[in-house]
Amino acid sequence: MKKSEDKHILKSHNKSLLLYHIVCPVGYRKKVFTDIMSESLRLICLEISQRYEIHFVEIGIDEDHVHFMIQSVLTLSVKQIVQTVESITARQLFSMHPLVRKELWGGKFWTSGYYVNTVGQYAGADTIQNYVKQQGKKYNQLYSSQLTLFEGIS
Repeated sequence: MKKSEDKHILKSHNKSLLLYHIVCPVGYRKKVFTDIMSESLRLICLEISQRYEIHFVEIGIDEDHVHFMIQSVLTLSVKQIVQTVESITARQLFSMHPLVRKELWGGKFWTSGYYVNTVGQYAGADTIQNYVKQQGKKYNQLYSSQLTLFEGIS
């Protein structure tokens, strides 16, 4: 949808770049996404972006599940993002394509489970973990060498 690589969201007291890979399977893994349904989903997601601080960087649609790459703000939890996206898209897809409701008995478009992972923009988990581990080491090395410098003085 919209390319937002490198685009931080700037608020009054924070700056963030939170990207999530979210996979939502269709109920009963039914293969309901045709070209028309896929286009409807994309349009609904554009509307969601305009009303909420949920930005769809990319949407990949398979017949029975959807991959979303979403950027959002700190104040929205992943659970809130998924609930918002799933509830609005389900309601509108059922409204726009009433025959799909017959395929998905029980009135639920999406399964109750989903997959989520964070997307690293600048480095992977190992790189960040190592970076965090190294914080303060330069200061600690400088401080410990100063202590050894004065050890012999009483």
